[in-house]
This record gives sequence, structure tokens and C-alpha cells, in this order.
Amino acid sequence: MLKMKKISETYDMKVFTDTGDYFGDIEESILTQNKIFGWKVKATKGSFLNKVLGSAKGVIVPHQLVKAIGDIIIISKTAVPSYSSEEESEE
Repeated sequence: MLKMKKISETYDMKVFTDTGDYFGDIEESILTQNKIFGWKVKATKGSFLNKVLGSAKGVIVPHQLVKAIGDIIIISKTAVPSYSSEEESEE
């Protein structure tokens, strides 16, 4: 059965990848013509985003990459920004 959720209920909801990594928290939703276009996910302390992005505040995840919304939001691993040790050595 399809369960409906209000968008306001998703704010500050925890976001995890489909591999189980804690990604961040929902900050807001981006709407276009009564449809969800994407989700603004903020990098919180201890999240994967905080480790990868450093000083950036968060990312926008397209709604197509969201796999499930319930007590938490599960997104596809492809939404995770790429990170390599080469980028770290350049800094």
C-alpha cells in the first residue's frame, strides 16, 4: 500500500545511502510545478558528506536517486560525490 507523507515531515530526516552509510539530513525540498525536483541535504557532524565536502554545507540530490522515504530516506550510492586520494593530495 502506498503511504503518503507531507513534505514538512521530511525536514531534518536522516538520509542514508543504499549501502548503509549515513549521508546527512534533509534541509529542504525543491519543487517544480507541483513535483519534487530534488532534496537539499546538509552535511552534519559525523556524516559522509561532512568528511567528503569539508567546508561545503551540503548537496542537492535529484529526486530520481531517492529509493525510499519512510522513517529515514534512502538514496542511491551514485548520489555520493566522488572522492579520491588524488584530490586530497592537491590541497
